[in-house]
Amino acid sequence: MQEQISRRVELIQAWLADNELDAFIVAHEDEYLGEYVPEHNERLHWLTQFTGSAGAAVITRQSAAIFVDGRYTVQVRKQVPAGTFEYCHLIEQPPIAWAKNTLEPGSRIGVDPRMHRGSWFQHALEQLGSNFELIATDINPVDLFWSDRPAPQLSQLMLMSLDKVGQSSADKRSLLGAELAKSGADAAIITELDSICWLLNVRGLDVSRLPVLLSHAILYSDGTTQFFIDESRIEDRSAFDTHVGLGVDVCNPDSLEHALKSLSGKTVTLDPGTSNAWFKLKLTSFGAILLEIADPCLMPKAAKNETEIEGMRNCHVRDGAAMVNFLSWLDTEVASGQLYDEAFLADKLEAFRRVDPSIVDLSFDTISASAGNAAMCHYNHENQEVPGSLLQDTLYLVDSGGQYIDGTTDITRTIAIGTPSEEMKRQFTLVLKGHISLATALFPKGTCGHQLDVLARQHLWANGYDYDHGTGHGVGHFLSVHEGPQRIAKAVNNTPLVAGMVLSNEPGYYRADEFGIRIENLELVVDKATNGDSSMLGFESLTRCPIDKRNIVAELLTETEIAWLNDYHQIVWNEVSPLVTGDALIWLESACQPL
Repeated sequence: MQEQISRRVELIQAWLADNELDAFIVAHEDEYLGEYVPEHNERLHWLTQFTGSAGAAVITRQSAAIFVDGRYTVQVRKQVPAGTFEYCHLIEQPPIAWAKNTLEPGSRIGVDPRMHRGSWFQHALEQLGSNFELIATDINPVDLFWSDRPAPQLSQLMLMSLDKVGQSSADKRSLLGAELAKSGADAAIITELDSICWLLNVRGLDVSRLPVLLSHAILYSDGTTQFFIDESRIEDRSAFDTHVGLGVDVCNPDSLEHALKSLSGKTVTLDPGTSNAWFKLKLTSFGAILLEIADPCLMPKAAKNETEIEGMRNCHVRDGAAMVNFLSWLDTEVASGQLYDEAFLADKLEAFRRVDPSIVDLSFDTISASAGNAAMCHYNHENQEVPGSLLQDTLYLVDSGGQYIDGTTDITRTIAIGTPSEEMKRQFTLVLKGHISLATALFPKGTCGHQLDVLARQHLWANGYDYDHGTGHGVGHFLSVHEGPQRIAKAVNNTPLVAGMVLSNEPGYYRADEFGIRIENLELVVDKATNGDSSMLGFESLTRCPIDKRNIVAELLTETEIAWLNDYHQIVWNEVSPLVTGDALIWLESACQPL
């Protein structure tokens, strides 16, 4: 494989010389810029064999470098040959900075503008200044040489009925079109795949873990929409037309550039944070007037309606039953001395979820992490030569979720294997205290996620600890498990939380090579009238699964915190017990007993 990788780099280098370029940046992303990249668009993997979820490579005429973040510093050395690639840190020494230090002034650096965000492209231009040229190429050299490229796995379009989504596409398009008109725009380019599916009330299976269709859309101020997708993927065109209502034109994807050209002289919104640079370059060259503002679907998609909320509640109960069946089975196996490996456990949990006929896919690759592996908060056992196995008297962390036809789940539980140490229990309890602090928060309308983040960290901070990830991300309704624009983290995010949003609540603690802890529920933002004041918001926990009481030092919890835990477990018992039987029911009853 090393020889094959070297040969591929040489092909790119020869292409550079033929095209009078000095370097080319190969991005991990594809033109849709989504979190998950379909197999046929894994260009960075073809070139380097690196399987991580973030990274980039720079090929110059004489050298090559690969850039990964701290999650992948060990993995990259196992997968990518050092004789061909220099290893660089994606954050500390990003590709543009490396290129400036490596190349001679006046060098021409090629990029495929479809693979980079508009905001990245603009920043790169500013960084390079007048000493280097950033060249947007029409051809991606990887596509030229990838001879055994897999065919796209394109699915048939699925129609989401009104009893599942609660609002017709015609209503959504009319409302958003009116908002565009108010902002003085004639049209909006919609590039986020989950935004397109939300807008048209459709779903697909084009991307693993994300129920979307590889497509593009243009929404006009009168509510009409051009939907760029191969018509052969719509099984019943008449049913589709009735479903979306008047004003949706299905267009061949090859006509997208022509449609952009027709916007000459028009005012067009384009989200620089979610759209690729190709759109801005094309629209500018065609004479469109650009308004660089957020995707108009983001906020209405994030604030779930009553139908979507009901679906989210329901699927979390069924997901909780799958978790209870798994955790009950796991405790029985561990008690009998069966210490399985992480891969087997992930597959077993998926099998429990797959019993439910309403599940369509997992919502992300399960994080199944034993002992020291759980200290890597984005650990993936599939990146290991040999998955870790459970160890007695330690902790097992499992972060998982499902894509159900009525909602999306994401849950993390940290499980006692044998008898964890007192230090493990103490840290678990500090994390739990932070989880409860956020779950019980009351806050005025207009509050942003970064203003709440400290609630989840306060008890860790008070003891000199912290965790190096955000506390909460938005979650879609049978859409992306990582949905914006809302977030709870240290970094400033000026999107106010509004009723109907769903976010995760997942504080953690990680001790390198020893153990990792995370407790995650999904929370629904709800109105909370307090002393007659209706301007307050709070959270309603959606997740329905016991929190492992064996890991808790009860003396460290206040009476209020214990009351919250007992109330939560009573709700879990009430709602999940009708869905489980036998040993799992006995296990659930014990797990939900008051602390």
